[in-house]
Amino acid sequence: MPTPIMRLNQSARHASQRRILLFNKPYGVLCQFSADGATPTLADYIDAPGFYPAGRLDKDSEGLLLLTDDGRLQHQLTHPKKKTPKTYWVQVEGDISSDAFAQLAQGLTLKDGKTRPAQAKRLSTPETLWPRTPPVRFRKHIPTSWIALTITEGRNRQVRRMTAAAGFPTLRLIRHQIGRWRLEDLQPGDYRMCQHNGRA
Repeated sequence: MPTPIMRLNQSARHASQRRILLFNKPYGVLCQFSADGATPTLADYIDAPGFYPAGRLDKDSEGLLLLTDDGRLQHQLTHPKKKTPKTYWVQVEGDISSDAFAQLAQGLTLKDGKTRPAQAKRLSTPETLWPRTPPVRFRKHIPTSWIALTITEGRNRQVRRMTAAAGFPTLRLIRHQIGRWRLEDLQPGDYRMCQHNGRA
């Protein structure tokens, strides 16, 4: 029967072998490996057998998606009680107001209940921003704003619903960070592998 020290060493060794795959999901790609015959999926970009998404990103959203080959780590990253922070770069229609920032920070009441307080701040157009295909549709004579929005929950299309409820519809949505993992210089459609040291 394994001793506590043996179990600890086995656990540490298992943690050191956990791997995370960071993928910059392009617009229009489904967060699944099974194909539907018409829409691009993860299988068109990622050749890493045994890896599965830890969470998801809508088809019309872009940016960071984490995949792992470890079921326990996948659970850790996606379980609602873990409250893993996720930061999004959001382009909204209109010159966003201080009142809207206050609403986002306090939490907004959506159809499925009130959101947790978020961190929201104005953002200059990101220097590392890539062109989107297809381009975002803008309305003439209406300005746009970029914000950085950090949330700790993962409701369906939550960021889009939050900005709309605050009066500023989302035009473009890019997930920039999940926990300690960031996009950095990862380009759309590219991925990189890294070891997981046990910290989310």
